Amino acid sequence: MGRDMAIRLAEKGNDLIITYHTNFAAAQEVVSEIEKLGQTAKALQLDTSDIKSFDAFFTILFEYLQSEKERTSFDFLINNAGTGLYVPFLETTEAMFDEMMNIHLKGVYFLTQKAVPYLADGGKIINISSGLARFSLPNSSAYGAMKGGVDVLTRYLAKELAGRKITANVVAPGAIATEFGGGENRDNEKKRTLITAATALGRVGEAEDIGGVVAFLCSEDARWINGQRIEVSGGIFL
Repeated sequence: MGRDMAIRLAEKGNDLIITYHTNFAAAQEVVSEIEKLGQTAKALQLDTSDIKSFDAFFTILFEYLQSEKERTSFDFLINNAGTGLYVPFLETTEAMFDEMMNIHLKGVYFLTQKAVPYLADGGKIINISSGLARFSLPNSSAYGAMKGGVDVLTRYLAKELAGRKITANVVAPGAIATEFGGGENRDNEKKRTLITAATALGRVGEAEDIGGVVAFLCSEDARWINGQRIEVSGGIFL
């Protein structure tokens, strides 16, 4: 989904700074695609579960902004990093819980805290949540709980950052057929059948269903949307 978000933002004339965890080659492929669209892009390594690394990350980011873009701020923050966990509640260990918390909630909280001083007045924060914060499917309690926390956090960001005219919104995808969580929604045919039957539009989502919504929320047309959770799920479990 991150790739499609970046491409859709570039199509709207935005330069990008993207992050990657370990797959530098894939990140560079996205950079090349963005450059073919006539925009600039930079890929920086980031582990959102490692809060101690955030200061060094923003030092590198700020140096890039100053030297390459002649700027001291950026306009949009999109918190999209994540991993999946499909384990029953009674089998979820503290280590599993902590991994979900560090990546999906604690990392989002403190990365955003570090980012806000670099975010331009009138900027936009988009947090990626999940349909699993609204409906419940077995084996996703830890993941869903963290995404519920992100939904609540976003409302607080919208309230507390309003003095700088910074908006904060949630995009909550439904089941998307990507490599996320080991490709569960892409490869598990039993689950795909269930999702298809429960979705008003009658199919599993694709990454390309999400990026355009994120790009819209980063546009001037979305200036009056603030503190909202927008579920992009094809109408699952209505």
